[in-house]
Parts: sequence; structure tokens; C-alpha cells
Amino acid sequence: MSNAPTQQVNRLDRRKARTRAALIRAAQSLIAEGRTSVPILEITQAADVGMGSFYNHFETKEQLFDAAVEAALDAYGQLLDRVTAGIEDPAEVFASSFRLTGRLHRREPELSRVLLSNALRLLSADNGLAPRARRDIAAAVDAGRFDVADLDVAVTMTAGALIALGQLLHDEPGRDMEATTDRVTEDLLRMFGMTRRQAQRICSLPLPDLDAAGNTGPAA
Repeated sequence: MSNAPTQQVNRLDRRKARTRAALIRAAQSLIAEGRTSVPILEITQAADVGMGSFYNHFETKEQLFDAAVEAALDAYGQLLDRVTAGIEDPAEVFASSFRLTGRLHRREPELSRVLLSNALRLLSADNGLAPRARRDIAAAVDAGRFDVADLDVAVTMTAGALIALGQLLHDEPGRDMEATTDRVTEDLLRMFGMTRRQAQRICSLPLPDLDAAGNTGPAA
């Protein structure tokens, strides 16, 4: 029995996946540039796909942009999970994730701009950074490392600090990225009940290697 029909279906699925990924990458680049009002034709041209292909995957431009943001946030969130998987202290997991994300604003400016352009999504998305921050803060509370009375407030403070830090680093390109990020992280840890010495120790620890874990740029 020939397996040609199955191979043809597999090729079609792979082609569809490549087309969707190309559209999402194009949308992420446009979001980073602040150009979300462009026509669909410009998006398909940037993705190097036909206009008809767009509607095989998305009903509207807004649906594509939503998918592009979710893909970027979740891809980066999965990367953080991988690089912090071997850390036992949940307070250090939280701090490492925040310190790495602060550095991302300079390391991956395109992804940074996607995050800053969709600040509210940091709080409301089902995937990405906010659910992971909530998980890590809750784990640190359960372990007795953080003293947090309201988890929602703690997540909001974390997201607000991340957004403000990113904007500051973009606005002041001469500012020391590492020192500024670690200072903000220390302040967050102290707001969550740690002493100055504890916060400084955690923020002085070596960070996981993002390059060894994979690409950090926007991905579908």
C-alpha cells in the first residue's frame, strides 16, 4: 500500500506551519516597530506569502497580532523555565527570571518592544511571563522565602517594575543595564519581605546562560 497520501498531507501540514510562522514573525517585527495599523497586504509581503494564505490562518489582522504577542511571550517564558529548571531556591528562580528579562531589553530590543507595546497583556495573558511570575512568587511564599499578603498585587508590582525598567533602559542607552536591572530586582525582593543582605546575595549570583538554552528572539 502506498504511503503517498500520508506524505502529501504531512507536506501540506508543514507548509501551513511555515506560512503561519512567517506571518507571526512579520507581525512581531511590525509590533516592535509600532506599525500595527498597516494593511494586511503589507503584512503578507513582509512574510513573503500570498494574500490568500493569510485568511487560511487568521480571520483578522487583530487576531494575527494577538497570536504574535502570545507566541513571543510564551516562547520567552519557556526559555526562562528551561534555564532556571536546575535552581532549587524559588526566590532565586524569581530573581534570575527578572534579572534575565531586564537584560533582554538591551539584548533583544525587538522582543523588548513587543513586550512594552503590550504591557497589559503581561498581566492578563494565560501564557508568557505573568503566570510564571505568579507561580514563582507563590512557590517562594510557600517555601517561606517571600512574605506576600496579596499575590495579585505582587504580580502587578513585578509587571509594573519590568515595564518601567524596560522603558528606562530604552530611554537612557548609556545607563548600566546590569547594575540597574539588579537594583530593581533587589528592591522587588525587599518588597517581598527579604532583607537587604539576602536580596543583594541573590542578585550577585551568576545567571544562567541563555545562549546555551536557545534563541531568545521573537518566535512562533
